[in-house]
Amino acid sequence: MSLSVVALSACASGDKEAEQQVHARQAKASLAAAASLRKAEVEVAARVKANELGQIPVIMYHRIIKNPPPGDDRTPEQFRAELERLAAENYVPITAAEYVTGKIGIPAGTHPVVLTFDDSSPSQLTLDGMGVPKPDTAVGILQDVARKHPGFRPVATFYVIRDMFGKDKQEERVQVLAWLRDNGFDIGNHTRDHLNLLGKSQEQVQGQIAAGQSLITSLIKTPPVTLALPYGNQPSEKKLALRGAASGVRYDYRGVFLAGYTPAPSPFTKDFDPVGIPRIRSKEKVGDCVKFCSTAWLDWLNSNASDRFTSDGNVNTVAFPKFKAPFVAAPFAALALPY
Repeated sequence: MSLSVVALSACASGDKEAEQQVHARQAKASLAAAASLRKAEVEVAARVKANELGQIPVIMYHRIIKNPPPGDDRTPEQFRAELERLAAENYVPITAAEYVTGKIGIPAGTHPVVLTFDDSSPSQLTLDGMGVPKPDTAVGILQDVARKHPGFRPVATFYVIRDMFGKDKQEERVQVLAWLRDNGFDIGNHTRDHLNLLGKSQEQVQGQIAAGQSLITSLIKTPPVTLALPYGNQPSEKKLALRGAASGVRYDYRGVFLAGYTPAPSPFTKDFDPVGIPRIRSKEKVGDCVKFCSTAWLDWLNSNASDRFTSDGNVNTVAFPKFKAPFVAAPFAALALPY
């Protein structure tokens, strides 16, 4: 029996050693595979000159109408031309929700752009009797441009108020918001009554934002991820725009958008401030828009390509030239891919 025990012990010891060797080989192979993958990711990032710490244009639109008065409205022709330019310059639309959460999954070498629409105007989206966007609306034009430019995603973010795309009936409001949600669009809060929050009391600020939140969630079950401030004006206590509560309704946003005047920082940088994210007015180079609206800023980003966000095509990494490493925000350090 003693000899049997010795033999069994030796056999068990041998099995354990063999198992350890297998595990060691597997670990070595796994490390080699990870190193090979990392090398391939770095090569792609370097080849396309990825810079996921660069700036992102967030463009602000209002009505898309034939004869706009002076201000922020655009004609269908002007809107189409801007979209065509964006497609030609390798921009890919993402939603505001994707931007603030860092889920920027676009092809390598392309640049994100966030298209935002304020005030829920019928000119932005009107559906016909079969649930198809009318061709002269913003959504109809966006979809048409996307069909002509494969890869140009037909997505945008709509900041709604109680004038819900000109719809009064509850059922019609549900229809339009559900259509947007089901077709990949993003719905954000713009307060219920489009009240200027500058100088308002805490109760008024939270009341308006919570009412806007309730307006959306009463129609569809998808809560908004972001808020756009009416007139771009922040309340005295800025953080009230990000989170708060009123009348039993709580809101907790990942980002709050202003009304101008520069491209927005990458969500992966230390410069990103969720309480006040800048947007760009859509406008040609006239008046103050000579420097501060979409045509001017798109020209600037074209001329300063190293400052523009360029994707490496991998949503699980944050790629950038090594010397930009000090600007990476701490929550994204583990995803950093310097080259």
